[in-house]
Amino acid sequence: MSAAPNVYDAEPIPEGARAEIERLLNSGDLFRYTSENAPVTLLEQEFAAMIGAKYALAVSSCSAALFLSLKALGLPRDAKVLIPAFTFAAVPSSVVHADCIPVLVEVADNYRIDMADFEAKLTDDIQAIIISHMRGHTSDMDAIMALANDRNIPVIEDAAHSLGTQWHGTNIGTIGKIGCFSFQSYKLLNAGEGGILITDDDEIIAKAIIMSGAYEHNWKKHGHVQDRFRFWQNKLPLYNQRLGNMSAAIVRPQLAELPRRVRDGRANHDYVAARLNDSPWFIVPDKLPPEERAPDSLQFNLEGFSQAEARAFQKAAKARGVAIQVFGLSEDNARAFWNWQFLGSTPDLPLTRAMLEKACDTRLPARLTTPDLDFIAAALLAAAEDVKGPARAYGT
Repeated sequence: MSAAPNVYDAEPIPEGARAEIERLLNSGDLFRYTSENAPVTLLEQEFAAMIGAKYALAVSSCSAALFLSLKALGLPRDAKVLIPAFTFAAVPSSVVHADCIPVLVEVADNYRIDMADFEAKLTDDIQAIIISHMRGHTSDMDAIMALANDRNIPVIEDAAHSLGTQWHGTNIGTIGKIGCFSFQSYKLLNAGEGGILITDDDEIIAKAIIMSGAYEHNWKKHGHVQDRFRFWQNKLPLYNQRLGNMSAAIVRPQLAELPRRVRDGRANHDYVAARLNDSPWFIVPDKLPPEERAPDSLQFNLEGFSQAEARAFQKAAKARGVAIQVFGLSEDNARAFWNWQFLGSTPDLPLTRAMLEKACDTRLPARLTTPDLDFIAAALLAAAEDVKGPARAYGT
């Protein structure tokens, strides 16, 4: 039996980063504000041009980008922010950190926001919306933006998992007022840690830049909206969530790799999804028609499994070399809303709970080969047979 593929290592950092890293090490010039053409500044310019935004601000994480986005909107203390109930714990955490109150919206078994619950909870006291394109699954952005625009409520896109995804040919992250992306190691652009926010709004970018840590006159090195920087200087707190030059030097050469990673990640996902959809035990939800995804992982729902059987499936898959987590059955999973105890209490969300208790997640990086994909698909199918038996698994 062939060895299980390694799905945890990221792709090697492109050779083009090495000379710049060596230069930075020799100079010790790691702070982003020592020059106007620092690697962080160049990354912001290149990322904004690539994604189709007017401005970009590189920061320490996507969580920091979400937090700064909320603060830049000028929301009052205890403002209510609508978020999906299927997201990573960092999203409600950023809302709490910004002194706001998260309001959780149901998510259906296709991993997208339930629009009936969204509209019902979009009440007059909601002052902002965060849409998490969780694991790269895009909710109905046409309906969401129509409702938000009708009420003049700003939308922040949490696109940590969705760099390269498009909606009607428009890059995800550019649809709302602000888009936030991640450079954490398991994302398509890998700095180990880091993030970036984008916007076309002069006021938001000025406030976010100052609050990110552009103290004294460091904001001058950004070269834009200088009048708004002058207005906000010393009027806003400094949260010091800057990205360093070393991280930017690692990310910049990867920008050219993104189209290939998106193409290969989509092909890998669709290849394994087709294999799984041939089984009566699995359903991989379809993408929405306007959506072109850029997945680097695979999610699928178990069909007809009890909780005990779902746990047995996880164990059988692991024994066959493929790690699977069922979001709602993995202990202390940070994507299960009932584990967000820092909120004090969470509402009863039966749709989301039911989805999380059958939704499986496994890594599927773009660098995998066809034999790797065959190994993963065969292991999952065989693990289902271990639990459910081969006759029904083959449709007989």
